[in-house]
Amino acid sequence: MTEACWCCGQQYAERELVRLGSHPEVAVCGRCARFLVRRSRAQRDEYAPSAGARARAVLDRSRDVVIEHGWHRLPVVGPVLRWMGDRLP
Repeated sequence: MTEACWCCGQQYAERELVRLGSHPEVAVCGRCARFLVRRSRAQRDEYAPSAGARARAVLDRSRDVVIEHGWHRLPVVGPVLRWMGDRLP
């Protein structure tokens, strides 16, 4: 049985979804869960600036540039960029 991610709308098997504790009807996939963690961290960093926050901001801006230019879809460079994106904070 598959169910749609509430964030991206893609279909996933139940084992690939994360459910919210207080709202078990809400399910998001792993990629969207990581995206939401990044957004939450960016909001916290705005209120408590630090060296780590500045480094994460640089990574986030770099990620935005890569996506804006579509470099993550290139046949040779794309897999490397996606691999890095999955492992960076």
